[in-house]
Amino acid sequence: MKSSVIVLRQIPKGITAAKGFRAAGLHCGIKRAKKDMALVVSEVPGSAAGVFTQNHVKGAPVIVCQERVKGGRLQAILVCSGNANACTGKQGLENAYELTRMAARQLGIAEGNVAAACTGVIGLQLPMDAIASGIQQIAEVVTEDGFDDAAEAILTTDTVTKQIAFEVEIGGCLVRIGGMAKGSGMIHPNMATMLAFITTDAVISAPVLQAALSAAVDKSFNMISVDGDTSTNDSVLAIANGMSGCPEIRPGTPEHQAFAAALDAVCIELAKMIVRDGEGASKLIEINVTGAQTDQDAVLVAKAIAESNLVKTAVFGEDANWGRIVCAVGYSGAEIDPARIDVKIGSIKMCENGEGLEYDEGFVSEILREREIVIQVDLNLGEAKARVWTCDLTYDYIKINASYRS
Repeated sequence: MKSSVIVLRQIPKGITAAKGFRAAGLHCGIKRAKKDMALVVSEVPGSAAGVFTQNHVKGAPVIVCQERVKGGRLQAILVCSGNANACTGKQGLENAYELTRMAARQLGIAEGNVAAACTGVIGLQLPMDAIASGIQQIAEVVTEDGFDDAAEAILTTDTVTKQIAFEVEIGGCLVRIGGMAKGSGMIHPNMATMLAFITTDAVISAPVLQAALSAAVDKSFNMISVDGDTSTNDSVLAIANGMSGCPEIRPGTPEHQAFAAALDAVCIELAKMIVRDGEGASKLIEINVTGAQTDQDAVLVAKAIAESNLVKTAVFGEDANWGRIVCAVGYSGAEIDPARIDVKIGSIKMCENGEGLEYDEGFVSEILREREIVIQVDLNLGEAKARVWTCDLTYDYIKINASYRS
């Protein structure tokens, strides 16, 4: 396939940027006061795709969402925040189905085209009376301008909303892809603990959309880590309603290449927002590994560094302790040669061929005072590379998680 220049343009409205999508967010009573219910609706049913937690303990909504995505069509997504509806037994599963039934009735659409996601405290039954009242209200107020309220309503310990949208020219017309996400703690690959919802007006079949979404997740949400915990409710859902009127996107074409680039961009930006807002985090850390023998080796090294509490605390303390980085490389399980490892923090090379170099400690400390830090590791063994994002580990992370339920 011949590569062509792909130009992405960031646009407003997040989850409602694509044609035919509306959204809303409100407080229904799951939380004490904050918005806790979001709804995203397409004017018409669309192709569906999803990627879900690899945790063997799955929240009831994940089971329902997996079933709905297998059907290949979705038209609406209901999200409840403040209660995960996980480890809630048969009643919890029935409640998850009831969420979709209630939303379908209020919207006048097929129950099988509604997905429901939940996030929050594990082990509590949903307050169904409050939710029923909320669904009646929210179905009446979805609009193209409801993206901010929806993005706010899905949050738990997050401190900021996370939303992004891009448009790209495909087949001579514009396709839009928008998304919103939540996630701040329990962030770890396969999948990182988070929820993300993506909408597009592209014309694309469910199998092709699923393949593109899975590939995008592998480059984004599966390449972030905050604290090494993987949740019960992680989900990424995508709906493509075809309302752009562009030609159908088929694999192996320039149109597919352009769509995949835009979808990747949405997922990567949302993933970075999650890490940047990691519980108690003060710095975003990007880890670039090059020179690995295989892609798997590159990923192993990058994730080992990202998941190292010693590396993360050193960055928080603005301590240029490159030895902790090399240590993580060594236990990553990848094929390495200790005598070939190079390490940079920012623009400063601190280690070459496995040995320390002289450097200006004060200048490196200035680099580590920045909000975004780049760590580069070259294994000098091959051509494979990987990129992972993480954050520093701070005192506030302990404070937040020590009192999460209170």
